[in-house]
Amino acid sequence: MNERPKGVIVLAMKVNKKQSLSHDCIVCGVDNPYGVHASFYEMEDGSLIALFHFDKNHQSYPERTHGGMIAALIDETIGRAVWIKDPTVWGVTMRLNIEYHKPVPYGVPLKCVGKIDKLDKMTFHGVAEIETMDGVMLARGSALYMNIPLSKITLGENEHPDDINVEIPDDIKEID
Repeated sequence: MNERPKGVIVLAMKVNKKQSLSHDCIVCGVDNPYGVHASFYEMEDGSLIALFHFDKNHQSYPERTHGGMIAALIDETIGRAVWIKDPTVWGVTMRLNIEYHKPVPYGVPLKCVGKIDKLDKMTFHGVAEIETMDGVMLARGSALYMNIPLSKITLGENEHPDDINVEIPDDIKEID
């Protein structure tokens, strides 16, 4: 996952599946008024692509997205990428490393491309990059997660499966 060389034409990749969302998550929550409202797509090459845009609510300096929001997007993308290999795996972040390469603007379409590079019984590890739609890498990160059942992550009695399985269909079949 590196910056595209100038003049290289990238063909669109097939979307295998759109992942479900949640109601209140800061990254994917469809009902969170301050959320990013990212959509996540499982791709034919085994990667996960998030399509999104940050907005003024996510700013640090004027015209720049806050580093914490950038980290949250990378964390969410890697954490969801594991579902391509095993949709039953849930996890909590143990370690998150972020590299900020260029200012991340808000108000423009962006994508985050993530992949899992290690999955075992107890943990999984992956990498992700936030890019402009024409392939300029803005930030990248890696993360390690502990595999934990969803029932152990939530507060048990407050677990509502409908809150984390929101289906919002769209017509996206390919992504560049």
